[in-house]
Amino acid sequence: MPLSAPEPVPAGAQAVRRALDVLSCFQDNGPDPSASDLARRLGLSTSTAHRLARTLLSAGFLEQDPRTARYRLGPVVTELGRLSYHQRGLHLAGPELGDLAERTGGTVTLALRSGAYAVTVAGGAVTPKVSLRRPLHATAQGRVLLAWPGPGEPGGGAADPESARIRERGHALAEDDPQPGERTLAVPVLDRSGRARFALAVRADRRLLADARLDWFLARAGACARALEVLLLPPGERRAPEA
Repeated sequence: MPLSAPEPVPAGAQAVRRALDVLSCFQDNGPDPSASDLARRLGLSTSTAHRLARTLLSAGFLEQDPRTARYRLGPVVTELGRLSYHQRGLHLAGPELGDLAERTGGTVTLALRSGAYAVTVAGGAVTPKVSLRRPLHATAQGRVLLAWPGPGEPGGGAADPESARIRERGHALAEDDPQPGERTLAVPVLDRSGRARFALAVRADRRLLADARLDWFLARAGACARALEVLLLPPGERRAPEA
């Protein structure tokens, strides 16, 4: 039986896809791009990239520096980001993350899974030229999200020895992450089905997060993760309280 030809992509859908590709150019948190920068990154002509950027500009998704003509994310993205932050209840996590950071002396972040990436959504600090998204396999938080995947999400599970070890230990530990001499400890924020909805991480100098103190860090990170289950998940999706 001959294979059917793929359905053509409607012109409108292609335009939307290209506009989303333009917005994705800002996810690396790098310098503000020009239209020619966008064209080069997306493999488009400069005129096409300029037209897409102007459309996003008129809709408020981008804004343009009048001095340099370079683009940055606009007020609509800020508005949507704040709404998403509150709809997910992440504003409730702030005090717990701050308390864990104060107790441990480390940097505490919370990440969730977005396709093949772990995206930091709370805690820590946003610094120039540092992306909030990193490949799942590249971080302790990402490896936690892989070890406890949700339905339909590719992950390590029993077929992946590393994920199996992480599940057995209940945490992931990464050396020199993200800087030499630093360690990151990550634990899952689990729902009733056993999926890691978030990954909680504590990053500190290796001398502070030493092997001799690992259990101490784990106890505090684990308690914080359990508190976040209550704060961030609907009652029907939470695990049963520990006895």
